[in-house]
Amino acid sequence: MLLESHITIAEDNGTDPAEVAIGERLFLETRFAQFFFSHANGDANARLESGDPVVDVTETLDTPLPGPFAGQSINCRTCHLVDEQGGMPDGGNRTYTDFTRRSPVPARDDANIHTPRNSPPLVNAFRVKRSELLLHFDGEFATVQDLVKSTLTGRNFGWIPQEQRQALAHIAHIIRHDDGSGELEQQFAGAYAVVLKGTDPIIPPEFRLPVRFRIDVTTASDTEILDVVAKLIEAYLRSLVFAQDTAGIFNGSPYDVFLRKNDLPRAPDKEESDIDYGRRLRKLLDDLMTLPCVSEGDGTLTTHQQAFIFGPLELRGLKIFLREPDVVPLPPEVIAQGTIGNCIACHAPPNFTDFRFHNTGASQEEYDAIHGSGAFAALSIPDLQTRRHDHNAYLPPTPQHPDAQGPFRDSPAADKPGHTDLGLWNVYANADFPKPQVRIQRLLCQHNTSCGPRHLLPKTIVLFRRPGLRDLGHSAPYFHTGRQGTIEAVVGFYTGISALLRAGRLRNGAPELAGMALVTGDIAPLSAFLKALNEDYN
Repeated sequence: MLLESHITIAEDNGTDPAEVAIGERLFLETRFAQFFFSHANGDANARLESGDPVVDVTETLDTPLPGPFAGQSINCRTCHLVDEQGGMPDGGNRTYTDFTRRSPVPARDDANIHTPRNSPPLVNAFRVKRSELLLHFDGEFATVQDLVKSTLTGRNFGWIPQEQRQALAHIAHIIRHDDGSGELEQQFAGAYAVVLKGTDPIIPPEFRLPVRFRIDVTTASDTEILDVVAKLIEAYLRSLVFAQDTAGIFNGSPYDVFLRKNDLPRAPDKEESDIDYGRRLRKLLDDLMTLPCVSEGDGTLTTHQQAFIFGPLELRGLKIFLREPDVVPLPPEVIAQGTIGNCIACHAPPNFTDFRFHNTGASQEEYDAIHGSGAFAALSIPDLQTRRHDHNAYLPPTPQHPDAQGPFRDSPAADKPGHTDLGLWNVYANADFPKPQVRIQRLLCQHNTSCGPRHLLPKTIVLFRRPGLRDLGHSAPYFHTGRQGTIEAVVGFYTGISALLRAGRLRNGAPELAGMALVTGDIAPLSAFLKALNEDYN
């Protein structure tokens, strides 16, 4: 299947940077998977008689759709789709995510057939400062390249932990021996060895890599090849951003047009934090008497079933979103009145995420729905000493501990009592994940007076990294559990979970929830505002 390019940045001549284009090719590559390794008999250019069943269809919450990579092996795009299912019933465009609660993975002897978490959208996911970068829902990776390398050699591509060296050798084998004859290879300038060396005069200018990305695969080690593959895919991933003007300011959604139309600031000033910018925006909105709204004459949305508008309902929702509590705990009469979203505490504009870790209660909601109310609160979770004493019993499998059971990085099920996903808890103070530890420690110490691992580990229970809120219409279902199918359901969830926290019944809940007061009447305007962050990303 020939796939269109989805690059979102461009050089002055209107073409995509070569490193981004080749990064996309690697993102689409289906031969890195363990299934290809086990069925190609060492032939890097083999045409498989039949593909991995996991890619035959694209799972959705309803009827499965034909898989865009049927007959091949899994690749990055399998779980991070764009327009492959656009226009299909139960399909549509995506912001580099899929349509199901938890993504399918190749079957192996470990009996896992799905990831433990919902597939996060990748657009805008890498805008955070490099010094603060922590990736995946649980902060497992401190660099984009580490994430890429772990994915290509890990379980999502069918490799079990003890096969990491084999996976590395196989990927290098594909790069070295690719003959450039396949459809994808022809679309992206031919054999990897030629393209990555970057010196052959036959390479089209749009695919000629800058020197810093070049490598001679005939003399490079396997590790050096994987490093360059990861570096190129990182360039591609960092190019995935929502529509921006030449100043780098978002301009693709009805909300963005509303700000521009009313001469409101669309980005923080220099040295101004996102949350301070959001507070300034809220004050400006409160002070203005009349605000021109956005109508269908100001733009169109072709990939969403909604009009391009930002009217009184959306404005009311924006004010709820930005409103913070005057005092916490909230008085009962204030709670009863609602209209306090306190959403800005974790989702300040313009990125609409703080890229940090919070417990929204999604894990507890899922676990209690399966095992009964109060079951998560009663769940026995080991302390630091107990966890260290028996790594395999409690922590997730890694190449260092391939036999680890990972009960706390798992999807809960009726036949697996005690299994759930504790998020950051799996990574913090875990010697198998050394690189993110300094950043995690610094982040946790900002909000805790005692900074020892023994004290902090319980504070990490069910903390998950918050995704952005732009173009939510292209990334349902929501939360790391994938249990909320609509934006209205998400808002309704917060009305209940904030009450649960105030009642002292949410285990290790985010303190920001205490400042949230939403009532049923707030669901429609807040949902309307969130939908006004949608745009035609492609």
